[in-house]
Order: sequence, then C-alpha cells, then structure tokens
Amino acid sequence: MKKPGIWTAFTLIILCFFLLFVVYPLFLIMYQSVVDPETHALTFDYFTKFFGRKFYWITLVNSFKVTVCATLLAAVIGLPMAYVLRSFKIPFSKYVNILIVISYLSPPFIGAYAWIQLLGRNGFITQIINSIFNIQFGGIYGFAGIVLVFSLQSFPLIYMYVSGALKNLDSSLNEAAESLGCNAFQRVTRIILPLVMPSLLAGSLLVFMRVFSDFGTPMLIGEGFKTFPVLIYTQFMGEVSTDDHFAASLCVIVVIITLFLFFLQRMMARHYSYAMTALKPMQPVKAEGSQKIFVYLFVYGIAFIAMLPQLTVIFTSFLETVGGAVYTGHFSMMNYENTLFSKDNISIFNTYAFGLCAIGIVVVLGILISYLTARKPSVLTNILDTLTMFPYIIPGSVLGIALLSGFNSGVLVLSGTALIIIISLTIRRMPYTIRSSTAIISQISPSVEEAAISLGASEFKSFRKVMVPMMLPGVLAGAIMSWITLISELSSSIILYTSSTSTLTVAIYAEVIRSNFGNAAAYSTILTLTSIVSLLIFFRLTKNEDISV
Repeated sequence: MKKPGIWTAFTLIILCFFLLFVVYPLFLIMYQSVVDPETHALTFDYFTKFFGRKFYWITLVNSFKVTVCATLLAAVIGLPMAYVLRSFKIPFSKYVNILIVISYLSPPFIGAYAWIQLLGRNGFITQIINSIFNIQFGGIYGFAGIVLVFSLQSFPLIYMYVSGALKNLDSSLNEAAESLGCNAFQRVTRIILPLVMPSLLAGSLLVFMRVFSDFGTPMLIGEGFKTFPVLIYTQFMGEVSTDDHFAASLCVIVVIITLFLFFLQRMMARHYSYAMTALKPMQPVKAEGSQKIFVYLFVYGIAFIAMLPQLTVIFTSFLETVGGAVYTGHFSMMNYENTLFSKDNISIFNTYAFGLCAIGIVVVLGILISYLTARKPSVLTNILDTLTMFPYIIPGSVLGIALLSGFNSGVLVLSGTALIIIISLTIRRMPYTIRSSTAIISQISPSVEEAAISLGASEFKSFRKVMVPMMLPGVLAGAIMSWITLISELSSSIILYTSSTSTLTVAIYAEVIRSNFGNAAAYSTILTLTSIVSLLIFFRLTKNEDISV
C-alpha cells in the first residue's frame, strides 16, 4: 500500500488546525443556540425570543439601514474618485492614493473617536457651528454619525476595486463612442459604468459585509441607535443580563447572513465577470479651466476629509489634557508619557509581539495553503481553501465568542492566554497572504519545478529551494497587508483579551470609553504611524504606486 505523500500530510495537518479552531468553535455555537442549558433538549426558544420582541429584532433592521446607506454613499464617493484619478493628471496623485488607502486601513472605531473630537457635543467643529449660527448642534451621535464614519472609512475599498477595473479598460471603446456622437456623460454612463459594474458590485458587497459586522463604531457613537453587532456584544460581554445561549443564537443569525452575502458575491462575480485587455489603456489628460478647479477640489477635498480622523488623533495626541478629557490648548508630551512610559502598560508590546507571532504563522501557512490549492488540487485542498475564507467572512466578534466558548473548559483551555489571541489574529487575517501567494504562483511556470526535479531534487526540496524564493515577494506583500489589518483588529480581541493580553486597539477603545481622550489619541497615533510605515514598505516591495484590486 502506497504511503501518503508529504503534501497529503501537510494538507491533513493544516486541515486539522482549521477544523479545531474554526469548525469546532462554530459548531459549538450552533449547538448552544438550539439546546436548553438545563434540560439539554432541542429548542428554538432563543430564536423565537429574538424575532418575537421588537427590542431585539429592530437592531437587525437598524444594521441593514446603516449598511445600505453607508454602502451607497461609499459607492457615490469611491466611483467618481477612481474615475477622476484615472482620467486626469492630478499633482501628487501617488500620495493622494496612499492617503486614501491609509484611511481605509485605519480601524473604523478610531474614525468614530476622531469625529467625536470634531463633531461631538463639545467637538471643535461643533463649537464653531454653534457660535456662528447661535444654535445647539447635538453632534454626530446616532444613525447619521454611524453612516458618516462608515462611508468615509469604506469608500477606499470601492475606489480600489473600480480603479483596478479602469486600469484594464481599453480607451478605444470610449473613443469609438465619442466618434459616434456620445457626450462625456453618455460615455461614462453607457460605456465605462457597465464595464466596471462587476468590480463596483464586488467592492460594494465587501463594504456591506464589513459595515454590517462592525460593532466598534456603533458602540462609540450609536447611543440610542443600537445595531445587531452591539446587541451580540452586550448579550455576551455585558455587565448585566448576559445570556450565552441567546448570544449564540444571535451569532448563528449573523453567520447565516454573512455567508449568504459571501456566496452572493461569488455568484455575481462569476455571472458578471469578463476579461478586459487594455490594448490602449486610459491615459490621464490635463484638466483645463473650471474643470480643473472642480477636479482638484473634489480629489483633494475627499482625500483631506478621509484623512481628517488620522490628522485629528495625531494633533490631539500632542495636546495637554486635564483629567484626560479636557484639552488645555497647550502642547505637551504628557499623553505619550502616560502611554509609552507607563510601567503597567503592556498593550503596545503585546500588539507587536502577538502580531509578529501571528505573521510568522500566517507566512508559513499561507505559502503552504496557496501552493497546495494551486499545485495540488484535490477534494481536501478544496475544502481547505473554503475553510480559510470562513474567518474572513464571519464577524470578528462572532469568532471571538466561538473561540472563547470552545476553549474555556475541557481538555484544551486557552481562554485568557496570549495563544488564543494569536490564533484568532492568524486565522482572521490569513486570506490576504493566501491571495497574494496564489497570485504569484499562477505566474510561475510548473516547468521550473519539473526542471529541478529532473536534476535530482526531491519534490519538497524543489519547493523549498525554487518555489519559495520565487514566491517570496508576493508572500511578503500579502503578509504586510495581513500585518496592517491584524494590528488593527478589535472585534475578536475585545472578546478574548484579559488585563495581561490587552492590545493597542483594546487600549484605545477602553480609553475612549473612560473619556481619557489624550491617552486614546497617543495610542491611535502609534497605531496609525505603524500602518503608514508598513504601507510604505508594501509599496517598496511591490514597486507599485497604488493598490488596486
């Protein structure tokens, strides 16, 4: 009988890892949602409780309202932004693109906190508005504020998708329409928009999924407007009236919704996808007259508004505070002294330590998984490919609850340890590395490996000595994107952390809740600068001036 090869062994080991840390915890959540904790009998009372009381199901309606509005507004901003930057010569467009991407990679709740500083009840802009118009503006709290933050945070994703589609657009189609008498508006609506529609829909669905599952922003500025992710968090982690089984039923509902959206996206991508070869790519032209003024104001204005949260937290991090909440107007390093040099502060160290550990695992598993799925297709590798996407699709809070429920007791107890956070970060952010690694493998001819094997190298040695070095640029690029997103992770970390395993995002959130805005600004600045440096390294490695999907 032929022994299983090394690649089969790798597949089975990695598959067991995902079965243990993804499938098992999610299955346990599903089990808890339909089982009575006392009688252990099958019951649907928790689902009946949710759909039978308006107090609960209205949060789901609220989430859909916020998500639909934010997605539409993000598309309204992102689509013209991508078109203008591809169509016109804009000075410093490279840096505008970097700023847009940075605004996307920053955690949404930092944007919410920054807008509280600007448009809260005592915000800087609020005070100006109240003094000029002699009114009492109530701030951005509630539905409008949540939509504002999510829209400005999410439009870069639409921008990146549409920008990538426009890069492959053949301008001869546009020229042909112009020669047939179509004006600029008709060419955009009849030629360009239909061609980029698949990318627009794909980006919009990803925005929808991201906004729908986020709880940090609604927690900070929602006040009376409660969304579904907030309800899940309060039911599982609240100080009063918590119910793990009811929280489990809520997790099942959100998993069903996000999985439906994911498969809808894949179905639409297959249905609407088509190949575009830019034999004559779009060439940006110089804007003239009033058009130039409009284009510059639009591009620079949107980029400035998108970066305003980051600029706000950096600026306020250097302002002296009284009691953490009241700014004196004097510049000081006090906030950094309270954070960087605090004896009992380990959140910064934890963020980098956990992140580096997670990235090490992500790189190793990402290389192996991408190679197995691309070069060794089988039923097992197809299952593995699907399982690796699950943690990316499922909201982080749900994954955190699942991991905590699965490893809080029994043979393998991980709750309260650094390991459970590292595992969470690893499986949540691995898809970035897998995707970039798979893309680079598709560009490497199998004949390269075959040549190494024909010269006497074993299959695994040819992989180590030939494939891995050739894959490394793409792997590192994906690893940097994974790094930027995992150090900004809040949804799962807020569920899993303890006082000894707190991370930067948890520390920022805790400081905002306690109204220690100075400390929150200092933490946020450290996180923002880390993301910027990482992004610049990404551009250097990939030798690209932009990120498009």
